[in-house]
Amino acid sequence: MSERTLVSSGSYLEPVIGFSRAVRVGNMIVVGGTAPIAAAGGTAAKGDVYGQTRRCLEIVEKAIRDAGGSIENVTRTRIILTDIALWKDAARAHAEVFGVIRPVTTLMQVTAFVDPDWLVEIEAEAML
Repeated sequence: MSERTLVSSGSYLEPVIGFSRAVRVGNMIVVGGTAPIAAAGGTAAKGDVYGQTRRCLEIVEKAIRDAGGSIENVTRTRIILTDIALWKDAARAHAEVFGVIRPVTTLMQVTAFVDPDWLVEIEAEAML
């Protein structure tokens, strides 16, 4: 088995749930559901799905870099929303980062997240 690298984002939920922000095995990096947690804690851009999506993507990009990759290595993303009617704002933020790279992506709606202020979470996969 290839070496396994665990990447932490410092989320207060990582030890509570028992997860890593990202895991790299060989040439594959997988980033788990990434919430819009502000750098100073709490929720970034409350009530603003575009701003929250941008924050999620910042965290995703850092996790991929910390695992030895770059945003250009992303092959798949998942945009998970609590209100699918807001998909265009989330998609706009996603396109600003991935418009040229164009990974496969899925937009979906869930009932709720752990924190009711979160409107979006992002998952990503990258191949080096």
